[in-house]
Amino acid sequence: MLKIEKLVNHFLSSFCVILFSFLVICVVWQVLSRYVLGTPSIITDELARFLFMWLGLIGAAYATGLKRHLAIDLLLIKLQGRQKQLLEILIITFVVFFAGYVLVYGGWQLAWNTHLTGQISPSLKIDMGLVYACLPLSGGIMCFYLILEFIQKIQFLTKSEY
Repeated sequence: MLKIEKLVNHFLSSFCVILFSFLVICVVWQVLSRYVLGTPSIITDELARFLFMWLGLIGAAYATGLKRHLAIDLLLIKLQGRQKQLLEILIITFVVFFAGYVLVYGGWQLAWNTHLTGQISPSLKIDMGLVYACLPLSGGIMCFYLILEFIQKIQFLTKSEY
């Protein structure tokens, strides 16, 4: 399982770097075309918005996998041993439920319904369902990482009981 996690980490880090590079190029071109050439590029404006959505959500999933996502751990700091492990398992369960229900299920519904209505972006003429596909994709990646962490916590908890 560790090899798969490392492979996913490598893929996501490379994917985020590529998205960020394209985002920087789009924004730089947008600024140059607006202020130097005097004719703003509509295409790069829209593309930058879509790239920012994808980068933010896929980056959040990647941060979840690295365990570097924002967390409020006031209660966790005060607990130790078995109580701390149980609370961590409970937190992971809630986050998996959120990512699964809101991002995967809700995001899939949004992307699919948008695709079915035939909504396309004004400038790029891209199916907006593909743009919104970043929601269930990021939720699925978060669930993958969280389930791996859940399994590790359960294994550690069962080993430490004996």
